[in-house]
Amino acid sequence: MFIEFSVSNFRSILTRQTLSMVASPDAAHLQRNVSPGKDKDLRLLRSAVIYGPNAAGKSNLLRAVETLRQLVLTSATSFQEGQPMPVTPFLFSKAASGQPSEFEIIFIADDGIRYHYYCLASAERVFKEWLVAYPLGRAQRWFEREYDTEAKTQRWWFGPNFNAERAERKVWQDFTRDNALFLSTAIQLNNAQLRPAFSWITQKLIVLVPGVDLNPFLSLNLLREGSGQDQIMRFMRAADIGIDRLELLEEDMASPPSGVLPPGAMRVHLEIGLQPGASPAPQTPKRFRVLAWHKRADTNDEVPLDMSDESDGTQKLFEFTGGWLRALEGGATLFVDELDRSLHPHMTRFLVGLFHSRNNEKNSQLVFTTHDTTLLDTDLLRRDQIWFVEKDEERSSRLYPLLEYSPRKDEALERGYLKGRYGAIPFIGDLRA
Repeated sequence: MFIEFSVSNFRSILTRQTLSMVASPDAAHLQRNVSPGKDKDLRLLRSAVIYGPNAAGKSNLLRAVETLRQLVLTSATSFQEGQPMPVTPFLFSKAASGQPSEFEIIFIADDGIRYHYYCLASAERVFKEWLVAYPLGRAQRWFEREYDTEAKTQRWWFGPNFNAERAERKVWQDFTRDNALFLSTAIQLNNAQLRPAFSWITQKLIVLVPGVDLNPFLSLNLLREGSGQDQIMRFMRAADIGIDRLELLEEDMASPPSGVLPPGAMRVHLEIGLQPGASPAPQTPKRFRVLAWHKRADTNDEVPLDMSDESDGTQKLFEFTGGWLRALEGGATLFVDELDRSLHPHMTRFLVGLFHSRNNEKNSQLVFTTHDTTLLDTDLLRRDQIWFVEKDEERSSRLYPLLEYSPRKDEALERGYLKGRYGAIPFIGDLRA
């Protein structure tokens, strides 16, 4: 499970900002919104929401999480020596623009061990990296590397609990490029001890940054399966959007004109029946059409509609379904930017509520940004689940919790936020002036 993430000097974020999922002592919605976990002293929230005006930096916080995830996943395999890494510092300060970015994450992996991972990196190189594990409740520093800027060499240290022969460590060190993480490199060279930490970061963190949606192919795969159809229809019916059943049609198709999607095709990857990144097969291309069947009110007959003829909100909900269910079933931590895009507030509330329901048996977590103030409701969220982002005098993003304002238990949070009581609202000028 995700515990805490910190970042500094990254895009609009200058000073260290920290998002924590550690629950406060508040007893509100304890059974529903808080996961007790194995450690009774560590209670973790199942969701958190982030509010703030446009361009305040909400999306950059999610981009920071995704940048760390991508560096761990690909830095050993996707970059050549000297190739820049996707790390962008805070550019509105001359001093900061020449300094590395800092990323730090604390989590509990699937092996039940708590890990604390840190890296300091620029586009050119990794300056510092370390991993601390707590297999017996006590800290064990397994490895650390640091770049000596004066000597222009890497300094390495391995703890007594790091399981590797000296020769193996030497190989892993030598193969770790300046622009690659040791965690990424060691996994490529078959280190087994680091696998749980690597797997959690790369597989259990799902980050939907701006312009990236959940892969709708996951929903199509569910429709292909008998049990999957039941799952997806339970999801759709619970959302109460009037669809009685869904049908998936797989059809041969001629290549459409450039840029033109045939009726019923959901996305460019779906029109040829491929997952993103896959290469087309030589056989006749396929496209998937999803039919949504509705019942007539007067005769109870069924009428099919192409999914493309449904509302944007219904299409988005269908695309969400497969990934949402996968996250819930797999114990993942899902970060979503602008969850409320094209969705009715009741639909957004429904999606958030699934992480607070009995369906969340694996203690999955949801962190999302939104402008939907109707979710500022103590019947849905605890006060420690609400965060805000705003710009300070240096034009850098500041992340802070609602608890900073010590709101009363019965406080009208939506009204207070819209009145500016907690900050993080836009200041609108007057065009008539």
